[in-house]
Amino acid sequence: MIKITDKLSINEDDIDVRFIRSSGPGGQHVNKVESAVQIRFDAKTSDVIGRELFARLKKLASQKMTDNGVIVITAETTRSQTRNKEEAITRLIDLIKQATIVPKKRKNTKPSFAAKQKRLESKKKRGVIKKLRNKQVE
Repeated sequence: MIKITDKLSINEDDIDVRFIRSSGPGGQHVNKVESAVQIRFDAKTSDVIGRELFARLKKLASQKMTDNGVIVITAETTRSQTRNKEEAITRLIDLIKQATIVPKKRKNTKPSFAAKQKRLESKKKRGVIKKLRNKQVE
């Protein structure tokens, strides 16, 4: 089990790990070894992730999530498969952890009486300036 928060943890079997060839320079070695890691996590069919969490996760993941609700994360920063795998899983955990935070709802507020008076006063001043310009043209 991979622990995300105190109440939320996902099963390691739910994460599909694939090793792929890494891009970029590296000589002959890079053409033989599959050091990059691509993990896939099906968030839509996961028992752990509810509707609200999935909606926030979809918004956060954007390009990393497919139309079917599968999160795809690729890690290829190091030459080691194990370190790339750890990095990819860490990124997935961070993404899900970010989605667990419920945003606060905005409270509607009204402008104060003083703010209204100030706005009306500045509008009157602007109007006077514009009227003076018109009289000079005539």
